[in-house]
Amino acid sequence: MEGKSLFYLLRQLWGYLSIRRQRQFYMFFVLMLVSALLEVVSLGAVLPFLGVLTSPERVFEHPIVKVCASFLNITGASQLILPITVLFISAVLIAGAVRTLLLWVTTRLTFVSGADLSIEVYRKTLYQPYKVHVARNSSEVISGITIKVSGVVEVLKQLLTLMSGVVLIISILFALLAVDVTTALSAIFGFGIFYGMVSLFVRNHLKKNSIAIAEEQTKVFKVLQEGLGGIRDVLLDGTQAFYCDVYRRADTILRRALGNNIFIGGSPRFVMETIGMVLIGGLAYWLSSQEGGVASALPILGALAFGAQRMLPALQQSYAAWASIAGNQEALVDTINLLKQPIAEELLNDVMETLAFEKSIQLRDVSFRYGDNYPMVLERLNLEIRKGSRVGFVGGTGSGKSTLLDLFMGLLTPVSGEISIDGRKLDEKSMRAWQRNIAHVPQHIYLTDATIAENIAFGIPFEAIDMNRVAEAASQAQIASHVESMPRGYLEVVGEHGVRLSGGQRQRIGIARALYKRARVLVFDEATSALDNATEQAVIESIDLLSSELTILIIAHRLSTVRHCDKIVELSSGKVVAEGRYDSLLEQSSSFRKLVGGQPSLSNND
Repeated sequence: MEGKSLFYLLRQLWGYLSIRRQRQFYMFFVLMLVSALLEVVSLGAVLPFLGVLTSPERVFEHPIVKVCASFLNITGASQLILPITVLFISAVLIAGAVRTLLLWVTTRLTFVSGADLSIEVYRKTLYQPYKVHVARNSSEVISGITIKVSGVVEVLKQLLTLMSGVVLIISILFALLAVDVTTALSAIFGFGIFYGMVSLFVRNHLKKNSIAIAEEQTKVFKVLQEGLGGIRDVLLDGTQAFYCDVYRRADTILRRALGNNIFIGGSPRFVMETIGMVLIGGLAYWLSSQEGGVASALPILGALAFGAQRMLPALQQSYAAWASIAGNQEALVDTINLLKQPIAEELLNDVMETLAFEKSIQLRDVSFRYGDNYPMVLERLNLEIRKGSRVGFVGGTGSGKSTLLDLFMGLLTPVSGEISIDGRKLDEKSMRAWQRNIAHVPQHIYLTDATIAENIAFGIPFEAIDMNRVAEAASQAQIASHVESMPRGYLEVVGEHGVRLSGGQRQRIGIARALYKRARVLVFDEATSALDNATEQAVIESIDLLSSELTILIIAHRLSTVRHCDKIVELSSGKVVAEGRYDSLLEQSSSFRKLVGGQPSLSNND
């Protein structure tokens, strides 16, 4: 949406607000008009108030005042002072109360709208295909969901402030025109020209700062993730200075741009206050020289001064709001782009049924690449996996092992060929039902800083966890005895990333998590590669003890891991070069013998 106007962006944003929020914004507009009307009433009350203090007889002679006085049984001019004072104070208090309410509504409405938008961005991001997640940088998404949505909240807040300020200014100007046309027109012309010139001068600066803020926020998140995420290597390699320098450069540019925007938004205030006081002083001198002197001029002068006192802050507030909106325009662009992410209808349906899997998974002439300009990762691959079999996948770097399993799991879609289950072709409509059969155990198990039970029943609210099922899964994964020996058992907290557990224990919790799903297909993607030989052997034994009804697919880091598989598939350059049992492959495949003899530990960088 590069080059789109601010009005276009705001119209796009309006479309992503819920009907309920849109109605609340309409109610806000009504409240804004009521507030402006009350400001005019409080301003209009200044004239009779000051008039009755300086010359009550003249006020008493006014036809409207006479009618009101008769209704209130007021017979003398001196009796006007109290009711008009009460009227003036009441008008000011009511106007102030409504302004306070307007501020509360503005703040409340913008922040709940921001929460809605942030949730929607997160939802649409989570529902994106795996291919999209692989292609993007997570720091860009996290920055968008948090900081940039906050920028949009600021845009909404300042937009409401700008609108209420403009309505208030117009209302006050009409009231001032009724008091003194010449002075009101002079104020409109003078103040308008000044703010217009300032706005034209700073517009490009605000745009540059907006771009810098959007870019550097992402860089700051990126360096934080990289530095803290790889803290072991940072400490071992002594690269703290490098990450601090990258962070310093990004953060300095970010904060300088933020500071510049704050200065641009606030600086005209002091000039305008000075000009306003000079104008009031000159007006006071001019009015005092007219017929009637200061006494007759005082009510008009007071009304104009009161109007200026209300209008100048509104002018500055409106200008600052415009500057803030312009300064956050790029955050608005990025957020709308995230809101525009499409979601496949099939993903929104809560699929409860599981696709039947009784015989085999077949791949026919399957090819895949990550983009039109990228080489083929898998090419015209044909393979069949029988239900209940244990299948190992081996091959060197870039052979396509992990990509092949991602296709099995429906995370990626072939560019040509087809995958079928019991003869039924997998498509977008059946993919979610197929994925309900699958549980995945990756090389690095992600553990939350929560209890063992919550990590096994991952993604399920604590109150909905079936503890009997948790214990059963842990027992099958050969970790139940260790967990139950802990002081709090399954309620023991594992720490961030499972820091209180050993590598083998984390992997077994990963297996237990897969088993809790009661999936029919278990996929182990380098699941034991980070373990020592003894721990890996124990985990492999746990896998071997699992039900024979389970279909297990394993990418091997060590060939000993797949030694007892029913079938081993050897991949090279995206093609199946050999398949069979371990012993038969040793006899038939020279490339497999080379792997066994020269590479006891395979690389896992597909």
